[in-house]
Amino acid sequence: MDKVDFYFDVTCPWAWVASRWILEVEAQCEISLTFRPMSLAALNEGRDLSDDYRRAMDAAWAPMRVVAAAEEFAGHDAVRALYTAIGTRFHPDGRAKTDRDVLVEALAEAELPESLISVADAPEWDDALRRAKTRVAEMVGTDVGTPTIRVNGVAFFGPVLASIPRGEDALRVFDGAVAMASYPDFYELKRSRDISPSFD
Repeated sequence: MDKVDFYFDVTCPWAWVASRWILEVEAQCEISLTFRPMSLAALNEGRDLSDDYRRAMDAAWAPMRVVAAAEEFAGHDAVRALYTAIGTRFHPDGRAKTDRDVLVEALAEAELPESLISVADAPEWDDALRRAKTRVAEMVGTDVGTPTIRVNGVAFFGPVLASIPRGEDALRVFDGAVAMASYPDFYELKRSRDISPSFD
C-alpha cells in the first residue's frame, strides 16, 4: 500500500483542487493517505511580497493555527475532516478567508471543540507551523508551496491542477507524478497558468 502524505494550506485554491484529486485516487486504489498542515504564511515570512499577497498571507495564519491545534488535539483524522469543512467554505462556497464564522462552523462540522477557535489569534501556535514548513523544506526545498506530496518517502511540489481529475484520469495523474518524482534527477515540469482553478 502506498503511503501518501498531503501537505496543504487551507487557504490555497491549488492545494484544494489537488486535495480533492488525491481523495479520488484514494477512492479507487489502496493508499494510506494523511493530510498534514504546511503554512504558506510561515513559508513566506521575510519575503518581498506584493501588497495583495502579503494581505493574503496575513489572513492565512488564523485558519492554519486552528488546523495545527486540531492536529495536536485530535490527530490526523480530525485534520482531514476540518480541512474539508473549511476548504469547502473558502473555495467552492467562496467565503472570505477572514470570515471567522467559517472556522466556527467548520469546527462544529468536524465535531471538534468550538474552543479551538481561540487559537486563531494566538501567535504561539506559529512555531508549530514554522516547524512543519521546515520539515517540508527539508524534503523539497524552499522554492515550493502547496500542495506538496510525499509518496513512500519521495516528495515533490504539486501537482498544480486547474481542475479535479476524476476516475481513471485521477489514477493516471497520480501514477505519472509519482513516476517522474521517483527519478532522482527529475526537478521540474511546468507550463504557464492561464486559467483560474475550478472546484467542480
